[in-house]
This record gives sequence, structure tokens and C-alpha cells, in this order.
Amino acid sequence: MSLSHKRSSLPEENLMRRTSSFHSAVTLFELPTPKPTDDDAETECPPRRSKRLRTVVRPSSMDDAPANGGAAGMSLDMNEMRGAEARRSSRRHDMNDGGEVIASTSSRTLRSPGLSTSRKRQRDQDVLSPLKKPKATPQSSESAPSAPARWREAYDRIKGMRSRIVAPVDTMGAGAAQLGETVPKNQRFATLVSLMLSSQTKDEVTSAAVRKLREAVGGSLSAEAILAAEDKVISEAICKVGFWRRKTDYIKRTAKRLQYDYSGDIPKTVDELCSLPGVGPKMSILALHVGWKINAGVGVDVHVHRITNRLGWHTPPTKTPEATRLNLQAWLPEDLRPTFTGLLVGFGQTICLPVNPRCDACDLNDGLCPSGSGTTPRSVDDISATTNHGSPSGPLVVIELQS
Repeated sequence: MSLSHKRSSLPEENLMRRTSSFHSAVTLFELPTPKPTDDDAETECPPRRSKRLRTVVRPSSMDDAPANGGAAGMSLDMNEMRGAEARRSSRRHDMNDGGEVIASTSSRTLRSPGLSTSRKRQRDQDVLSPLKKPKATPQSSESAPSAPARWREAYDRIKGMRSRIVAPVDTMGAGAAQLGETVPKNQRFATLVSLMLSSQTKDEVTSAAVRKLREAVGGSLSAEAILAAEDKVISEAICKVGFWRRKTDYIKRTAKRLQYDYSGDIPKTVDELCSLPGVGPKMSILALHVGWKINAGVGVDVHVHRITNRLGWHTPPTKTPEATRLNLQAWLPEDLRPTFTGLLVGFGQTICLPVNPRCDACDLNDGLCPSGSGTTPRSVDDISATTNHGSPSGPLVVIELQS
């Protein structure tokens, strides 16, 4: 604003005059300092809000939470916890359980010997978050596919071949983990841990990791023992399995949930099991089969997914193990479901391999399998197969033909 405008807007007698210190002939005019008014206070800008996050002190357990909300620092804001749960759900990637893929970790995380602070905070929030009804797991495909032609004939032939073959899943699968425990509750927990470790990992490596983990936590696998062990101890015991850092976090958080919500045991429904960190439909169904003897569906892994598609049992072919599970549960008889997974997994480990399947030693290679090589199948009536568990490269299947 120019000086002329200031002088014209105020009476001259209200201006303050003083002689310039540089020349006595020069007179300087100054505006008087305005006094603050009520109107000025109303138009004053509000203080700027800090962008720093408010830290809320959380109780160490549900028992420490005050009944009436307590002090502001200890209050559990329900909306805040729901928002945290939603953010966790958006970041969470389940393990490869029936098609779920574990999210790969960054290079910085891979160099870190322990879990990040955010994961530890998330682990505590699993207990603090209010319990909600588990999301319902689909049980069959909406299209309700019918049973494929000649599926029972193919199933019986696979069963006949498997009766003469000992596969890794027979001696080192999820059912073997419970053999190291005497308490039924610990047997079920060990089975679940074995299933969580088995994702994207060979049975030989999983079995060794379960044994090492049992020794590292005191000789028995239980939710209490896992919670008492440090993250580093668990990680060192399972470091040979795939995604061991992520699985360390999942096992620790699952143990905490089981300890607080189920007295250290595993629940009896697929929906409740699927609500645990890192547990999907395949793991839940197999855990119920082995642990509780509950027939809850068909557990589908990569072997079952591959073999059933090679046999042409899905029209159109399914793209994920979860889609395969829904199709199979639409028509596979319930009495076959508890043993179906182990039957096909062993078949996929020994004969119907992912790469270079042994079609020349398969009873289905006479036209029953549309994906067969077309070569004349040799007699497998006297097949005997053994596995070399000490081989570092995996099981060695030896097929002997007797004339």
C-alpha cells in the first residue's frame, strides 16, 4: 500500500511525526500501532495441527484393559482398532495355501535378523482387536459342475498304484508332525505348524524343520512354548523352509491367538482356522482331518491342482488351487475326501511329476489320461518304490519291473 493511500485513509492528526535522524529538514510520518479488538481475535488463524501421529499406550493383554475405558492414554478406541484391522487386512498376504501366494519381502527386510517393529506391533494388535465373526469360506463352485466321465476308474487306478509306492507325504507329511507329541492339544498344534511350514517347501525340509523347532522350544510344540521362545530361536530352527521370516511372524501371531481365544488348542471349523494369520482353506481342511477327524472338505495343493487338470476333471480347466477345491467339493463323494489329498500328493511326488512325468510307468497312460504321452505303458503290477530320505536333492524313486 502506498504512503499517499495510508495518509488519505487516516486523519493527519492521528499520524505520528518525528524528525529524520539523517536530515533535520525531513519529517517522517508513522502509523500508530493498532490495538487488538474482539473482531481481530475471531478472524485470527487457528493454530496449525501437528502431523505427528498420536501414540496410544495399549495394555499388554486383554486382562490389563480397563473395564470402563480408563485414562485417555489407555483407552481402546473401537473405531481406531477397526481401522487398524482394515489396514492390516489390506497388507496381509497369506501363504501359498491352495493358491495363496506369500508376499515377497524387500531386500532390507531380508538382511534384518529379526522382525520389524511394525510386525511386532501388528502381532500385539491381533489380541487387542475385538473378536469378530470369521468370514465364511466357500464350500463349492457356484456353477455346480457334474462329475467327469470315468473319474472313478482313474481314481481306483491311482489308488492301486499308490498302494505299492511309499511317497514322502506318507512318512513326512502333516500327519507325521503329531507323532512327536503325547498331549492331544499339542498334537493338533504341531499339525497346524507343520502345515504352515509346508507351504512352498518339500516334505523332507518341512519334517526336519518341525523336529528342529520342537527341540528349540523345549521338546514339545505348543502355543505356550512358541510364545515363550524368542523370534530368533524360531527363525533359526525353520530357516531352511521357504519364506521362513514371514512364517516366523505367522506362527508367533497364530500361537498368541490360539492361546488367548482357544486355550492353546486349534478351533474346529474352517472359518475359524482361516481367520488365523497365514492359514488358508487347504491348511484348515487338512488340520481338521488330521487333528479333529472332521471331514470338512478337500485339501488342494499344487499336486492335486495339477493332476486333476491333467486328467481333464475340470471344464474349463481351473487356474488356481482354490478354484480346483470348489469344483472337487461339488461332486467328489464325502467319504473319499479325507484321504483324497494324500493319495494324489503321493502320486504327484512319485509318478505324475510337475516336469517330465513318468507316463511310461503310469496305469492311466492307456487313454484314460488325456495328458498322457501316448507311449505304450509298461506293466506296473509289480512296481516297488523306495525313497532316499538322505538325498539332499529330494526323494529318489526307484521303479523295478519284474517279468
